[in-house]
Amino acid sequence: MFHVTERLLLRPAWPEDAGAILSAIGEEAIVGNLARAPWPYGYADAVEFASMAQDMRVPHFLVELPGEGVIGSAGFGEQAGEVEIGYWIARTWWGRGFATEAARALVDLARFLGHERLVAGHFTDNPASGKVLCKAGFRRTGIIARRFSRARGGETDCVEYALDLAEDAPRIELKCAA
Repeated sequence: MFHVTERLLLRPAWPEDAGAILSAIGEEAIVGNLARAPWPYGYADAVEFASMAQDMRVPHFLVELPGEGVIGSAGFGEQAGEVEIGYWIARTWWGRGFATEAARALVDLARFLGHERLVAGHFTDNPASGKVLCKAGFRRTGIIARRFSRARGGETDCVEYALDLAEDAPRIELKCAA
């Protein structure tokens, strides 16, 4: 599955993408904000990520900026029986709206795939991710849960968000304190 936004291409990863993935993700400031990625993150980890089987109900993508290459990743997963979104963008590309654009693309894809609800979260020391989620239409649930981070080697506080999807609901930008 592929998805094109105004500026981005969301596409599957292939094993030959491992070098580009490692180059984009390879710093603790990025990996430390993810639940499932290890730190240090090496080439074998990038190959493993690029080789993961796709589940068409909850696909994952590389985020590619045409002319520049891989700048991140965005996709779906499952968390406590619910469909969750996650994303990361290489530091070089922070502050340009790419995470928000990718998150909004995931919301659109979730509607297309027939999902009725999405969840997401960010560690409390990463409020920028909360701003991205709010811009994509998510609202804070009021819950701060403990969530394991493989890179951090333990549990840390995670601010939880949710988005109820209605087929006829227009996509609007909601104000939300991150």
